Amino acid sequence: MMTQPPFLISGDGLAIVSPASIINPDYVKGAVERLESWPVGVSVSLHCLGESGVYSGTVDERTDDFRNALYTPEVKAILCSRGGYGTVHLLDLLADDVARNPKWIIGFSDISALHALCVSRGIMSLHAPMCKHLTAEPADDRCTQYLRQILFGQIPEYHEKPHPLNRQGEGRGMLVGGNLAVLCGLIGTPYDIFRSGSVLFIEDIAEAPYKIERMLYQLKLAGRLASLSGLIVGRFTEYTENEGLGGTLYELIYRLVEEYDYPVCFDFPVGHVSDNLPLIEGAEVLFSVGKESVDLSFCIK
Repeated sequence: MMTQPPFLISGDGLAIVSPASIINPDYVKGAVERLESWPVGVSVSLHCLGESGVYSGTVDERTDDFRNALYTPEVKAILCSRGGYGTVHLLDLLADDVARNPKWIIGFSDISALHALCVSRGIMSLHAPMCKHLTAEPADDRCTQYLRQILFGQIPEYHEKPHPLNRQGEGRGMLVGGNLAVLCGLIGTPYDIFRSGSVLFIEDIAEAPYKIERMLYQLKLAGRLASLSGLIVGRFTEYTENEGLGGTLYELIYRLVEEYDYPVCFDFPVGHVSDNLPLIEGAEVLFSVGKESVDLSFCIK
């Protein structure tokens, strides 16, 4: 049974933390300005704008910032400023703290490691845009609006365009996923996110098609793909197609899961793109792939 963090009410606090790479201060400033238009009190962690090599702080500094947000009663949601690399350093250090203080943890990319931690501790979290998006996109951007709605308890349903490679069908299960490289790096650890009967979503950036195929073969050979209830293939960006592999990236993925009978959709709006729909990790979902649309609904109140 997954624990759903409390939804926010007017006046609740939201903390911005940097658990991984250095963040451009302008993006944090822009995110604060956007979030202050919501009925929340925004705080920025002590080392959010820090620098320690390629990271926003030392492991201890990043851990302390995250712990402070978890243990501050007024803070009900934690927005990770960006991904990059470094979240994996914090997993063992934060595991018990996250379990004791269920709050909405928000982010994507390298933050997929924190979502995996949340799933391992039975807590829902939000795979969603971060500071750069909140700064660069207009106020009426649908992803920003959906993020706000979810935090305040208004749960959207998504109805997206079909793709020629889609496999029709319906599936139901716990929604898990995120950045494919990050998730594959956690297989065999306490934070292995792959669960039998789940609906999996995947995305990645700057990974060559052969590397994506290799990671998916790892999942296939480990039995992780066979046990799914559905597969959502998100946006893969900043790569070059290699037809010498026998097809496009999406075609390679299609062939990898062709033997299974669960629904599969391609090009779903999630990933390192401006149209990055917020997804509630750990929530039970209904996933339907039809001829005219791809529908995703969250079975939570």
